[in-house]
Amino acid sequence: IRGPLVVTMSMANACVARLFYPIGLAARLSNTNSCRFCDCSTTMAEEAKKLAAYAAVNNHIQHNHVVGVGSGSTIVYAVDRLAERVRQEKLNIVCIPTSFQARQLVLQNGLCLSDLDRYPELDVVIDGADEVDASLTLIKGGGGCLTQEKIVAGCAKQFIVIADYRKDSKMLGQQWKKGVPVEVIPMAHVPVSRAIVRRFGGEVVLRMAVSKAGPVVTDNSNFILDWKFECAQNWKEVNTAIKMIPGVVETGLFVDMAKRVYFGMQDGSVKTRDCPIH
Repeated sequence: IRGPLVVTMSMANACVARLFYPIGLAARLSNTNSCRFCDCSTTMAEEAKKLAAYAAVNNHIQHNHVVGVGSGSTIVYAVDRLAERVRQEKLNIVCIPTSFQARQLVLQNGLCLSDLDRYPELDVVIDGADEVDASLTLIKGGGGCLTQEKIVAGCAKQFIVIADYRKDSKMLGQQWKKGVPVEVIPMAHVPVSRAIVRRFGGEVVLRMAVSKAGPVVTDNSNFILDWKFECAQNWKEVNTAIKMIPGVVETGLFVDMAKRVYFGMQDGSVKTRDCPIH
């Protein structure tokens, strides 16, 4: 059959197009619909990130604050809003970055840049997360900045997390399937991998770079391992145990650190989750 016999087609039954359209045209129509769906989903997620970021900056940043600036895609919106408030309200704000990316964002937005040598105690840190469970345990490090992010978060009076609805889980591993990042000294990546699997099971892979040959190299000149765990764990014990393995620099498990998480939702609202009272 050469010509169209049906004039409408949904993305869900794109396979029907192969029966009624020439192969090339069917493929183009299917791809077009898929792209439109992906664009819509991406736009919704980006709007959710922005909602969470703006809410956190509005609620937790005050005049004369020393602010830790996290890393990742969501933090871009937080820095945009922070810079806007600094201009409009004449706020005196000092920013401590958690990565090269964060440092560039601070400079590009004309904000005051400093470091932990000058400001070892911060009022608040705002950062993203790859996944957040019901007790506010986080997996971070998808962008490879986990060590500096944890150092800066540990210096803050308040650690505030911003994320979109896709990062909200009842338990770790429900949404995030790439595992727990572990930053390691390069020469130790094989023995550390073996030690993690021997102790906790699962699979450990060396994270490989996309635009360069070889592995990802962190801002600290180290490698990243991604541990794909098999089941729920006592994350506080796991975090401590992995950090005790010689060669491990830091893990992407943030346990008992976050005070509040802001989730931007699909319906345009912002949901908050506070740290449980122990």
